Amino acid sequence: MHPLDPGEPTAVGPYRLLGRLGSGGMGRVYLGRSSGGRTVAVKVVHPHFALDEEFRARFRREVDAARRVGGDWTAPVLDADPEAPVPWVATGYAAGPSLAEAVRDLSPLPAHSVRVLVAGLAEALTHVHGLGLVHRDVKPSNVMLTMDGPRLIDFGIARATDGTASLTSTGVSVGSPGYMSPEQILGRGVAGAADVFSLGAVLVYAATGASPFPGDSSASLLYKVVHEEPELGALDGDLRDLARECLTKDPDARPTPREIARRLAPSGVGGLVAAGWLPGPLVERVSRSAVRILDLETDAAGLAEQPSGPVPFGSSVVGGSFGPPDASYASYASAPAVYVPTQTSPPSSAPPSGPPGRMSVSVAATSTPGGADGQRGRKVSCTLVLGIAGALAAATIGSAFVFGLLPGENDRSSDTARPPQATASGQQGDGKVPDSYLGTWEGQATAANGAVPMGTFSLKVEQAKVGERFAVMTQTDQLGGVCAVDLVLKSVSGKEIVARGKGQAESAAQCTKNTHTVRLRPKGDDLLYLSENAESGNPEARLSRA
Repeated sequence: MHPLDPGEPTAVGPYRLLGRLGSGGMGRVYLGRSSGGRTVAVKVVHPHFALDEEFRARFRREVDAARRVGGDWTAPVLDADPEAPVPWVATGYAAGPSLAEAVRDLSPLPAHSVRVLVAGLAEALTHVHGLGLVHRDVKPSNVMLTMDGPRLIDFGIARATDGTASLTSTGVSVGSPGYMSPEQILGRGVAGAADVFSLGAVLVYAATGASPFPGDSSASLLYKVVHEEPELGALDGDLRDLARECLTKDPDARPTPREIARRLAPSGVGGLVAAGWLPGPLVERVSRSAVRILDLETDAAGLAEQPSGPVPFGSSVVGGSFGPPDASYASYASAPAVYVPTQTSPPSSAPPSGPPGRMSVSVAATSTPGGADGQRGRKVSCTLVLGIAGALAAATIGSAFVFGLLPGENDRSSDTARPPQATASGQQGDGKVPDSYLGTWEGQATAANGAVPMGTFSLKVEQAKVGERFAVMTQTDQLGGVCAVDLVLKSVSGKEIVARGKGQAESAAQCTKNTHTVRLRPKGDDLLYLSENAESGNPEARLSRA
């Protein structure tokens, strides 16, 4: 887990954030705690996804489906706000490393642990399939190892992107090469048998430390899954037989999750977990993690008496790297991000409630009583119950983010550098950039009618002639994503500068790189940045001299 950077939120909805578990193209995963003391994983979707109405619709459906998942060996969805300007979801936090992390850092699991692991996951899939759902992304990084048994996580969040026009156009498929079933790769109907195939691949990885379909590229992995037999390594006995059955190409020939659980744990998984299922080094690691969580300080108690109010959310991330994501949550963090066409209007210039130069998240929450009677309890080890599970009560809260995006006029110093009015040398006659535009400008940006925060825009303007590059705009969004746009001078007038913008080729994958028009207009002491780029939501920003 990584500490929160200065530009990151300190709370999301009713959850006080304690640290960052993972980050990537799709968003960020934070460790949070409710006012009742429950530890949760809060997943905040990348702001760019908020521009995609198709994504929002899928996200809403997937969250609704994931709320129904509450069987043993899963991490339940506790709370979510798909309608927020920046959607988020909170799930139960599984206190332990992922299978991928444990095997990578320590070693493959002993046979007994593999049996309990696969049996527990099979019981979880039995419950999921019984609800008419399919997980579709069972893999080592979506399997958590806790003292109280395995946990299958990530129900529906990454899959909300599956099939959206924007993702289809970039060739993105949901699933993980080497763990996707042949029918999933070929685009055929996906049923519960696809999860069984993935479970067989997880079994092989847990026991041998290697995927049954090794390869050095996605294309190679996908080809092997469809056309070649799995490599089972040193796996032997009934576990080898089970893996081979699960990994057969014919979905109808695979065993059901119920059959798998019965073969590996005829009396149920609970008794095997209670007797101790993890090897010594993993027990030690999980225990150390539990102690660190217990030591984390939070002011969550203050949230209980505050149904609404501003929570600081930095306008930008202050320098440095975000650091590598926690491997336990890498699958969510590394999903792709997109920009999608939408309309926009000028951003609000109302001053935010909070310190100047900071964004604020206003949380309007209504809660219903929770507690042991309102939610199914979970078997946990007595040594972890206080720190990991927290109180059994968890409020069901609907909330919304309201972002204060731009400093008001009262927040600006009266002695700011002179306004960028055009001068005689900046008229259309000589086609040069007026001196008053030169320098570095910064401010907050929005898109989609001001509904979606785009983070900080930093504009560096230099002298140039028509047809030459005269400026670079660098965007740093709330989740640390960076995009850069080159501006080439098209025309200069007393009212505005008109430029041709084009995203730099080396920018991140989620950045738009198309050609579009950008207008720079003086506004008092400030400069308006008006982008006519529908693919990124026509972002606008009011910039002040840095």
